[in-house]
Amino acid sequence: MTLRKSLTVILILFVSIAKAQTTSDEILFTIDNEPVYTSEFIRVYNKNLDLVQDESQKDVDAYLNLFINYKLKLREAMALGLQDKASYKKEFENYKKQLAKNFVTDTKVTDALVEEAYERVANEVKASHILVRVAENASPEDTLVAYNNITKLRNRAISEGFEKVMKEVHNGQTIFGEKLGYFSGFKMVYPFENAAYKTNVGEISQPFRTRFGYHIVKIYDKRKSRGERTVAHIMVVDNPNDSITEKAKTRINEIYKKLNQGEDFESLARQFSEDKSTANKGGLLAPFSAGSLSSQEFEDTAFALKNVGDVSKPIKTQYGWHILKLYDIKPVQPFSDLKPEMEMKVKGDVRSQLIDDALVNKLKTQYKISNEQPDLGYFTSILNDDYFKHSWKIPIDFKGDIPLVKIAKTQLTYQDFGDFLLKSQRNTKEKASFDQIVKKQYNTFLNNRLMQYQEDHLEEENKDYANIVSEYRDGLLLFDLMESTIWNASQTDTIAIQNYYNEHKDNYVWPERMHAVVASSSKESVLKQVAEFLEKGMDVEDIKKTININNEVNVIFTSGVMEAQDQALPSNFEIKMGLSKIHKHNNSFVIVQVKEIYPPAFKSLDEARGNVIGDYQTYKEKVWVGDLRNKYKISINQNALNHAKSLLKKQ
Repeated sequence: MTLRKSLTVILILFVSIAKAQTTSDEILFTIDNEPVYTSEFIRVYNKNLDLVQDESQKDVDAYLNLFINYKLKLREAMALGLQDKASYKKEFENYKKQLAKNFVTDTKVTDALVEEAYERVANEVKASHILVRVAENASPEDTLVAYNNITKLRNRAISEGFEKVMKEVHNGQTIFGEKLGYFSGFKMVYPFENAAYKTNVGEISQPFRTRFGYHIVKIYDKRKSRGERTVAHIMVVDNPNDSITEKAKTRINEIYKKLNQGEDFESLARQFSEDKSTANKGGLLAPFSAGSLSSQEFEDTAFALKNVGDVSKPIKTQYGWHILKLYDIKPVQPFSDLKPEMEMKVKGDVRSQLIDDALVNKLKTQYKISNEQPDLGYFTSILNDDYFKHSWKIPIDFKGDIPLVKIAKTQLTYQDFGDFLLKSQRNTKEKASFDQIVKKQYNTFLNNRLMQYQEDHLEEENKDYANIVSEYRDGLLLFDLMESTIWNASQTDTIAIQNYYNEHKDNYVWPERMHAVVASSSKESVLKQVAEFLEKGMDVEDIKKTININNEVNVIFTSGVMEAQDQALPSNFEIKMGLSKIHKHNNSFVIVQVKEIYPPAFKSLDEARGNVIGDYQTYKEKVWVGDLRNKYKISINQNALNHAKSLLKKQ
């Protein structure tokens, strides 16, 4: 998947710049007489230069080959008709719709909501609430009952105390009373968030409704958000079936004792942490904020550390055992830094309805649509009770050709709205007067059509949107070509993969390995004692009982099959049978007892499958591109190429 993503990025980069060429440039080369221009190639080369790690590809001739290969693939995709595939069209249309959301919006309303969201992310509230459940589509009678109940409960809470009433009425079915603790923006549904942030500390809100029912909320405190924490951790995986390492809880406690004895956290993380992605960095993790981790225990422990350098006691999470060390405390980022993230969250939240409403009003003005509804009496007259049974049908004598409303140059008729009524009846869940139904459905119909019209004509109205759509169109096409031609075939062609493995076995070899016991200690004198015991054939557990006394962990053992580059071993360790000398390693000392040496050996196909498939994909693509070069006629304009080289040298 990483290969796919990397190639897709390169394809998009090629495409995005390819759109900018002008026809007045020199023709650099042609593919079956289709021209590619010098300026396009120069822009692509300059754009991708910093991304190219292979120095040979920075050579203009070598890079020209890459660019020609890209153009050949695009030509082949079109020849295969991939642009006509239903799956391609669907994905492309979905992308257009997602992209359009960034262009079809009311910026003033969006900006106000983004600023509000930032203020709420930057501040936390501590609250409890009482909820009277009522369905979203409840009848007016049931809704009124729920509202009256929550109103009575609010009056009781004011006179008797919120906590007392909350505890008494909670039944976990129809009424809920819950302590929520601290939370910030986007942690609750928007109506609840609004009520919480708009209620003063010590006060109880007025009743308000969410999709869950009617609530009242009491606010106990408001404070600045805690921001981000940067911590390092030592992790031991809790795997009772692992015979190579000691039991996780015992091992993490041993490491914790060594920390209390003054040993270096980072050194111990490098030696013993089983989080391979951070061990070589001394256990250091990327900064995180409240709610961003999948482990509440880990997050709570991290935020409980008060001072940089503080170390936690061992804690248990779903991933194993951890010891944390605090490295940095960072407050909430400035608004300018968080604004893009806030915009994305606002547009994906229920508050986006406020943006949609503002947009509709803007489009009505733009396309000169009156706020007054047209005469809808005809539609009221043709509805009947079948509408509530979802079985209503448009009458045979329906007057569908009558004009209803016009959006720019598009005339909508009675037929358009009639079809909408027919389709939307399945969403009608409660009885109302036909007049109310028609008016409500017309508003929805008009709003949808206004936004759809703008989206359908966005490429005509917005040049930036048109350019991005064009870029993605070709990039997605090339991705589909690579997936169908190379990636999927390379995964499923088992015979070809087996043959490739057989022909290239020398590339998939285990290095020399050993079965060894590694003893680690911060004290060289301790390892001298350990060496004597190992020489005498004493069992590791007996050595630990002898050395780790007085509630101190003076030595930790790691055993199993390992390579010379294992994290527990010193650099440049030479594998030899027997007991090694004492080595300095990660600010500690280690000694290694090699019990058995395994010579280099071929990996089985299963052991090397990931590398074999990756190499086979590269090989298959190389052969395929060669076939494309034979299929299509490529003509390079040498004068134009020399000119391009001279321009690039002058940069």
